[in-house]
Amino acid sequence: MRRALVALTALLAACASPQATGAGAPLRWGGDAEGGAPFVEADPADPSHVRGFDVEIAGMIAHGLGRRPQFVQVAWASIEQSVERGDFAIGMSGVEDRPELRARHAVSIPYYEFREVLAVRPADSARYRSLGDLAGHRVATLGGTGAYTLLLDAQRQHGVVPVSYDDDVHPYEDLVAGRVDAVLLDNIIAERSLRRQGGFVIQARPIAIGHYVGVLARRDSVLRDSVNAILRARMQDGSLERTFQAWQVWSPAESTYFQTVLAAAPRHDVAPVQSVRSVATYLPSLLRAALITLVLSFLAMTLAVAFGAMLAAGRVYGGALVRGACTAYVEIVRGTPVLLQLFVLYYGLSTVIRLPAFLAAILGLGLNYAAYESEIYRSALEAIARAQLEAARTLGLSELQIFRLVRAPQALRLALAPMTNDFVALLKDSSLVSVITVVELTKQTAIYATNIGSWVVPGMVCAALYLVFSLPLARFARQLERQWSIT
Repeated sequence: MRRALVALTALLAACASPQATGAGAPLRWGGDAEGGAPFVEADPADPSHVRGFDVEIAGMIAHGLGRRPQFVQVAWASIEQSVERGDFAIGMSGVEDRPELRARHAVSIPYYEFREVLAVRPADSARYRSLGDLAGHRVATLGGTGAYTLLLDAQRQHGVVPVSYDDDVHPYEDLVAGRVDAVLLDNIIAERSLRRQGGFVIQARPIAIGHYVGVLARRDSVLRDSVNAILRARMQDGSLERTFQAWQVWSPAESTYFQTVLAAAPRHDVAPVQSVRSVATYLPSLLRAALITLVLSFLAMTLAVAFGAMLAAGRVYGGALVRGACTAYVEIVRGTPVLLQLFVLYYGLSTVIRLPAFLAAILGLGLNYAAYESEIYRSALEAIARAQLEAARTLGLSELQIFRLVRAPQALRLALAPMTNDFVALLKDSSLVSVITVVELTKQTAIYATNIGSWVVPGMVCAALYLVFSLPLARFARQLERQWSIT
């Protein structure tokens, strides 16, 4: 038995090891295929494989090390933390070179120079040429990027309103639809979106210059130096230029940049560890996001209770047609994801009605939870003994009086506990509304975690704030249950 346990432990340890090392071992590299071409995308001819210029560069690095490349899918925002965990050796998926990145990880030399460009509607091309021209206007970008940092600075200096997205498709769709006034992102992403959908123009003058790099764990500085040597060699022999030309992202500026890199002496130093900014630095933004979460949850729950009560009344007291319509609504809403419903409300209906993001979030969560609330109220109403209802009718009470004096008070006592549970669940589900640009508590925490490169402190602060909301509510509900209990 003991030998079996030892063997099992060894097997689990081998399986848990995220990557092997050595000349014959594969080079595991991480990227996000959801980011799409020309970085990393699923090959249309064979979706089990990926393609893109980062895929080809990872292959060059692997072959230079005498190994074969092995792709590991990871969310773009998690690349830096996953590489430190050892999930893969190097992360490459349009990873931007930033001072805080070099402070926390071993970073390769930049292998591509991009421009942060402003995209605007054609009618606004003459007046919105810089971030200073967009004071008081909504400017969209991807959260956790260099562009987002630029927008935060512009918010402090010019009053620009940053709008954070989880993907690079919807910012341009919202620009064309008029929900935002500009988009700030890499020129590669902007040009790809322009080819894909059109409806906007890209300002020729860049807002800033950035670079793409490979990110490795801080402990892998030796491997980083080997990667740098390979990248320099591929710059010199024209392999990188051919790759970028094949993906139509090459420009004369890249040639000039390559010459600058090759002329510079190789560096093998490790960036000093910078002190992590304190919680107090981020606490005001977290508290504002927490207030948004709380207001959003209360308004959505109010809508859920009101509409849920109407649905329950329709199913209990309505005719066949009303009961059928209410039942259909409940089953459809409960049978589809709330995330899908948010997308349909915000993006799907934009050609008919252009809802503000916060209103769409309230409606999405409220209408979704109304279906669940209606089932609670319906079961509570039907749990009242028929003998009581018959006795009330015998006494000459109308159906409205029976509902108000007999049925509703008892049903409320029965429904209170599950209503409280639903509110706590809605409070947590409010984190989903970040997909429609509402920066609530969880989204702001994710931005905080990305900035400092760790989820430990941000996660603890976020959890504490959620508990501050939910625990008093649960205690209040228990007090009401005791006060209203039937003795």
